Amino acid sequence: MVNGNNSNGKRVSISIGPVSSLEEHVRPDWWNKGVFNSNYLKTDGDVVDDPNITRQEIDYFLSILNSSLDDKILDLCCGQGRHSLELTRREYKNIEGLDRSHYLIQRAKNTAKKDGLNIKFREGDARKLSGYQPDDFDIVMILGNSFGYFETRQDDLNVLKEVSRVLKPKGKILLDITDGDYIKKNLRSRSWEWIDKKLFVARERSLSDSGERLISREVITHIEKGVIDDHFYAERLYNEKGLQKLLEEAGFSNFYLHNSISPDSLRNQDLGMMEKRLIVTSDIKKEFTPRRVKKLLETKTVAVIMGDPHKRDYVKGEFDQDDFETIDFLKKALGEIKGYNFVYLNDHNTLLEDLRRLNGKLTYAFNLCDEGFGNDPTKELHVSAILDMLGIPYSGAGPQCLAHCYDKSLVRGVAKEMGILVPEAFLVKPGESKIEIPEGTFPVIIKPNFGDSSFGITQHSVVNNPDQLVSTISEIRNQFGYEKPMLVEEFLQGKDLTIGIIGNLPSFYDIVGISEDDYSELPSELPKICGYEAKWDPKSPYSKIKTIRAELTSEQKDRIINSSLELWQRLDFRDYGRFDWRLDSNGNPKLLEANPNPGWCWDGHLAKISKFKGIEYSEMLSMVLKATEQRYNGLLHAYKTVVNAA
Repeated sequence: MVNGNNSNGKRVSISIGPVSSLEEHVRPDWWNKGVFNSNYLKTDGDVVDDPNITRQEIDYFLSILNSSLDDKILDLCCGQGRHSLELTRREYKNIEGLDRSHYLIQRAKNTAKKDGLNIKFREGDARKLSGYQPDDFDIVMILGNSFGYFETRQDDLNVLKEVSRVLKPKGKILLDITDGDYIKKNLRSRSWEWIDKKLFVARERSLSDSGERLISREVITHIEKGVIDDHFYAERLYNEKGLQKLLEEAGFSNFYLHNSISPDSLRNQDLGMMEKRLIVTSDIKKEFTPRRVKKLLETKTVAVIMGDPHKRDYVKGEFDQDDFETIDFLKKALGEIKGYNFVYLNDHNTLLEDLRRLNGKLTYAFNLCDEGFGNDPTKELHVSAILDMLGIPYSGAGPQCLAHCYDKSLVRGVAKEMGILVPEAFLVKPGESKIEIPEGTFPVIIKPNFGDSSFGITQHSVVNNPDQLVSTISEIRNQFGYEKPMLVEEFLQGKDLTIGIIGNLPSFYDIVGISEDDYSELPSELPKICGYEAKWDPKSPYSKIKTIRAELTSEQKDRIINSSLELWQRLDFRDYGRFDWRLDSNGNPKLLEANPNPGWCWDGHLAKISKFKGIEYSEMLSMVLKATEQRYNGLLHAYKTVVNAA
């Protein structure tokens, strides 16, 4: 699929036309590229979004499971949670669902909330069920042909091994997957069908070169908008014998093949891989996992690394009373979190020696040194690099992520490559005096290409003609002493937005919320930007800018969330982050900046966004700490363990 922009700036999907080999166009992680979205619920809705079919399937599954209402059941690869929701409606008390698709999990959560159903839905990867303990579930279900998406058979085996780990001894797996032999014998290489009065889908299918996977392509067309999606995907085909062998390798026994099922679709057209499915149950053959009896040390010792108050800060100058009060506020908030001993390190002259001295005594480091080593923002990555070299675990992004995101133009390039909208822009090299930009581009905003904390961005950064452009670039260089490339960017004047995320993909993260900068009290003659003056000059009119909860359409919100999550993974964000967006004149969100290790202070954007969700400052900090611990797979050095038999 090729992503492009139409004349209105909207991102559209353009078909690549005929291809000689479907398999060449399937990405290894196709399942992670937005396939399972609202279009999926339309193209496959005759099966996966039909309540009657879901009820019939649950009737059949319960007839073969012999389960009780108190059984703990994991609906793995649950999609929009249709089976989990139906089981809970039937008074099953302990149902959990996990799926990789953010869109589908959010839909599942929204449905559960609307219907007053108590179900835990999570996003995660079926190959690593890190959020679940051994021997946790009585039953694990993988339904609706949600098995075999990964590129290798070993990946499928890893899924089943994880299922065996989280199942109790004699627990049961229920698999509902396509009949591979039937598909091979009845392969329909091409088909098309109407989804509704305006949408139709054309499908192409072929077997992979190995004959082990079905390669599919779907082109979705709207009669008024044209092609709106063109995607390729692949699923591994299993027959009874192959599936039994795979389950036995994962430790299962008592393999039983039940009657196959085929849905009673109202559209009654192309059912594809849902047409005939194998229903299999198998028991896990294992003993209870030996338990580690964890003896918690009195505290987790965490080094909080901060800027050096004895050195001049490159962005804001000398540390002043407000800075020290902010630090005191941080220490007070951290002091409210039980179970921690925080050691504060802010003397950069001795930082390396201090870390070497503490190495082996620390659980990890809480890296809040967004000023950079020696308060030099170009050396923010140096702090994480030092921790890496010393082998000390730490919160937040690594050196490469910090280096990439310090370069605004580089982030723009990455986003464009991913099909994510960004404002039009170009670089002005140091010493470049003759600057030509296309007619109709103004107004534009001028930013230092390297930097953060709105360094170099003031009310004078927004210009309306070529003469202002040249003089403003000169003024920024003189005022801020900045001699590196400038980014001249289309000035968007729609809503100014920020999304906050805490946690780690793919399994455990929290979309804290999306905020909007409220410029209603700003004098009308001033450009609506949240720049240097808003952050560092309390006497400026820009200090009147407020942060409010953003009011967006569902389409805008989904675009911002999904694109931010894609960028999070591509840029290797960790534990917490922010992405800044702005709407263009057509209401399309365009990415402005990516912010790993964003400002941690009590009145920063992340803290304000968190408060909209009822998360107080201390709790927000605790969430970042927990995300760090979870990423390192536990509390690392915080526990002394004694292994006893259960």
